[in-house]
Amino acid sequence: MKRLGNRLMQMLITLIGVSFLTFCLTYIAPGDPAAMVLEAGDHMVSEELLEQTREEMGLNKPFLVQYGNWVGGLLKGDMGISYSAKKPVAEKLAEGFVGTFFLAVVTVIFVLIISLPLGIWSAVRQNEWPDYLVRVCSFIGVSMPNFWLGLMLLYIFGLKLRLFPITSSSVTLSGVVLPAVTLAIYQSTKYVRQVRTVILDELHQDYVIGARARGLSERVILWKHVLPNALLPLITLLGMSIGWLLGGVAVVEIVFSWPGIGNTAVHAIMMRDYPLVEGFVLWIAICYMVINFLVDLSYAYLDPKLKRGEK
Repeated sequence: MKRLGNRLMQMLITLIGVSFLTFCLTYIAPGDPAAMVLEAGDHMVSEELLEQTREEMGLNKPFLVQYGNWVGGLLKGDMGISYSAKKPVAEKLAEGFVGTFFLAVVTVIFVLIISLPLGIWSAVRQNEWPDYLVRVCSFIGVSMPNFWLGLMLLYIFGLKLRLFPITSSSVTLSGVVLPAVTLAIYQSTKYVRQVRTVILDELHQDYVIGARARGLSERVILWKHVLPNALLPLITLLGMSIGWLLGGVAVVEIVFSWPGIGNTAVHAIMMRDYPLVEGFVLWIAICYMVINFLVDLSYAYLDPKLKRGEK
């Protein structure tokens, strides 16, 4: 319980630091939010109107007062109003989160389907042609930029073969395939190497040698002994990938016009929609902290040594 309390306190301090730094950067960023709001409408922008709008938005107050008001709104669930969308930031982020969450789930499924069999196959057939083939493909895959791979898949399967839609204005199963495959190929190239390394390390442990001496088959050793022990290092990598995906993969979402939170963030930066940018950065921080926290909990549950240490 004490360890849990310390971790929650660390998360709170980190969240406060991220929020303060984010607000500082948007505060000193060029551009007048009041002018941007007025220029987006049909108002005649005059100095008197600018001053009135700044006062209504609280921009004429000192920095610490503005930050305090913003944090006070966050504690009440109010993240402000988006300048470009003219709607609450939380609502705008929630709209993008639906697409990003769906994309992340499909991507993780593809990553596991691709990387686990190939990584295990490469480890079991070490220094043979399957191992060399998997390692070469992994090197090629990690060297390809996401946006280039996405454009190639879009050109081949969307434009030429017409198997999938070129753009996705809504969250659909057919529209998520190409962006998910693009992300999965990039992620799998890293996972394959990690799976191979972990499996090889476990195969050289003393308990594997003892299992072979007792006459256990290689399949039983691999699936009942090696894989469970190899899960812990892979859970950390998977957790980081999920946090990265939930933060919105902006480049891929833009290439495929996917309605995700990364696409929303890029649009907010271009429009200098500071409340939306602040909410997005805060969202990324929360995602990474929650995922890391869940990974630590899974470690405590899966690792017998940590279980005995807690007792």
